[in-house]
Order: sequence, then structure tokens, then C-alpha cells
Amino acid sequence: MKKLVSLLISTVLVLSMAGCADTAVTTDATTKAAADATTAAEATTAAEETEAASTEGKVFNIYCWNTEFQDRYTEYFEAEGLIPEGVTVNWIITPSDDLAYQNKLDETLLAQATLSDDEKIDLFLIEADYALKYVDSEYTVDVINDVGLTEADIAGQYQYTKDIVTDSNGVLKGVSWQACPGGFIYRRSIAKDILGTDDPEAVQAAISDWAKFDTVAKSAKEKGYFMLSGFDDAFRVFSNNMSSPWVDDSGKIVIDPSIEAWIEQTKTYTENGYNNKANLWSAESFAGAALDGKVLGYFGPGWFLDFCLMPATLADAEATAEVGNGSYGDWAIVKGPQGFFWGGTWICAAAGSDNLGLTKDIMLKLTCDTETLVAITNKFGDFTNNVAAMEEIANSDYGHPFLGGQNHISVLLDSAQSIDMSNISSYDQGMTEKFQLAFMDYFNEIVTKDEAYENFYKSILEQYPNLTK
Repeated sequence: MKKLVSLLISTVLVLSMAGCADTAVTTDATTKAAADATTAAEATTAAEETEAASTEGKVFNIYCWNTEFQDRYTEYFEAEGLIPEGVTVNWIITPSDDLAYQNKLDETLLAQATLSDDEKIDLFLIEADYALKYVDSEYTVDVINDVGLTEADIAGQYQYTKDIVTDSNGVLKGVSWQACPGGFIYRRSIAKDILGTDDPEAVQAAISDWAKFDTVAKSAKEKGYFMLSGFDDAFRVFSNNMSSPWVDDSGKIVIDPSIEAWIEQTKTYTENGYNNKANLWSAESFAGAALDGKVLGYFGPGWFLDFCLMPATLADAEATAEVGNGSYGDWAIVKGPQGFFWGGTWICAAAGSDNLGLTKDIMLKLTCDTETLVAITNKFGDFTNNVAAMEEIANSDYGHPFLGGQNHISVLLDSAQSIDMSNISSYDQGMTEKFQLAFMDYFNEIVTKDEAYENFYKSILEQYPNLTK
């Protein structure tokens, strides 16, 4: 390169001395020399990029618990020919039931340093409830300084999705293609019977705070319906609006007033027959969404809508999901008494991976590219993690067929902007699961309220012996 530059300078000097008569020759020679220099520089850059690519591994291992991310990756990354030539992508999918996924992930991460490059985890997924377990560890790497994303790349993402995966030192350890603001998903025909209308604006006005929500629950009972399906249907709304974390700085467990409000409401609903006494994930719960179901509504975000509620509405699971198949299409969504979020999936790069370049490409394409995120919403119905993309969809003629053509993105837009993750903690998953389980016995009149608390503390302190009551 130095020789080429010297040659260029010499050529220019010699030709300039030839005088005005040789101006055309000088210009042509200079242009040619400059072009040669550019070509040489481009060749050098290409060689450097080829050398960098050759250092990337040829086996890319992704750990996750279902096919949700895989479906989007296949559609918008693999199908577009973005996998480098010669690279094999392996999906290690372990269901999350009974912590099976986390146990598998932990086992491999602990052995990461001793595994061969082809066996190591390159990319893995985490959920909000246990995100800090991995974010505040040595097993995840800096998305900016290690993976190579820039602040400009992630500028369009919802802030709360970044807060969840930012460690105690302020380092961003993951990114997500989705945001998960939730709302109240209600049965149109039942709302019309109870309220005289199924119009979302009118329904939202009727349940815009918890006192109004309780009034509609009473009216639903009088009409032979259930306001909610079970004990824990509204739990996430209350827990996501806590004023403090589950554990304070001294390691003491804190029961927020919002959780107390959930207990009181659920006990009242159970005693008055406003719910169906079902566990959220049970067959009994989702039976309330069937064509002959009697449940007015369920709280949930986009993934709950598509993965949980919609399948439960189908009379024929093998037939096309469309109006006429069960209660499909007889639904709508409103914000409800309080805005909230529930869940979400984050992509993390594993420390020790030899494929950070491919991880960067995946993160950029599936979490930073506005066009891709608009496409994901249009195909899958996700509320995606891009402010501009969601504003575009919210102001379009987009409509979700399950919701009778309603644009649910426009309904959830405000909630997404206002989500506050200042109260997240590494204990959230355990607290949520143990608390709901302990108080189910209270709602079923098996134990007293005090006994339910005792059972909760006993179980949670066994799981987290470093905490105190």
C-alpha cells in the first residue's frame, strides 16, 4: 500500500511538470492511479473481512425452550440466506416445565470452558422472570463492546426491554425482538350480553379501574358468566404494578400492597363466584374460552393471545383457525384497569462462543431492523421491540383476525411506553410461583390466610436460604 501511494505521488509530480498541453494526460493518469489505489484498498478490506470470517466457528448452537424464536429466525434470517456458508446451526430445545430448560442451560454453561468449540453454547434465550440470574453472571457477554452492536442500533428499542437485561454495572447483556405489554382480552358476545356493547372503547370505559372492574364482575355473575377464569388470572397485573421489589437491599422479603390487593380481590371473586376456581394453565381455565365457555376475559400480552388463548378457542384443533371454528374471532382487547407487561424472550451471547459475528448478525436483523420487525408483527402478531415499527402498525389498517380484525398494537402502544422495570429482581420467578401456589390453598379454603403466608415463607426460604422474613 505504501509503495502504491508513493507511486501515485510520483506520477502526479511528473505529470504536473509536463505543462498545460498535457493536462488531459495528467488527468487520466491521476484518475487511473486513484482508481488503482481504491481497488487495492478494497481488496485489503475484503481480505481482512475474509480472514475475520474464517476465524468464526462452523457450528452454531442455540439453546431455547420452544420454537417461537426459531420460527422467526427461520422466516427472516435463514430464509434470506444470511447463514454463512459452511455453518451448521443446531437447535437445542428443552421445555421449560419444572425448570428443565434452565437446568440444561446451567449444566452446559458451567462446562462451557471445557467443551470443544463445536459443543459450546453460542446463543441462548432467557425470560424476564429469571433474566438477572444470567445477566449478572460471567456467562453472558456485553452486547455493545463484545458482540459489536452500537447504541444507534438499539436506539429504537423500548427502554424497559433493555433495562431487564442490563447488569448491576450498567452493561447490556441481551436484546429482544418483542415487547410484551398486556391487556384484557374479552369475549365480544359475552360483553354484549353483560354491557349491551362489545365496542372496545365502551368496554374499556366500563373496566378502566378496579372498582369498575368489580362492578362488571358482579353483573357478569348475575348473567351466568365468570369475570375471570381462575385464581391467578390477574396476578401479573398486580405484581407488575408493585411499588417495591420482592426483596429489599438487606435481603428481607417484602409483600407489596399491590400483592395484598390481589389476595383480597381473588378471595372475594372466589367466594362470590366471579371466577371459575381454575389455575391459569389448567384445562379448566382454558375451557372457559371455548365456544360454550362462560369466561368474559383473560389478562395477557401478545404471546398469550397467540400461543395460549387462541388454540383454546378452536372447536377443531386440526382445522384452520378462522371465524366459525369455535369462538375464534369473537374476541377483542382493551388496556384494562392498569397497564402491565408479562414475560418476553431475550437473546444472549454466551461467553466463550466462537461465533460472535453470527450472533451480531442475528441480533441486528431480528431485533434492530425496523422493516423486519414490522414484518414479524404482520405475520405472527407479535408486539415487536421497535418504537417506530409499532407506531407504523398502530396507525395502519392492520387487524388481528382472532380479535375480529381489531388492531391490538394500537391498544397496547401506551402501555409499552410506560412500562417501568425498576422493581425487577433475580428472585421474581421463585416469588411468583411460590406465592401463587401457597395462596391457592387459601382461596380453596384449605388453609387460613396466615397459614398460607407461613407455607409461602417456608417454601421460598428453602429455595432462597439467604433471604429473611
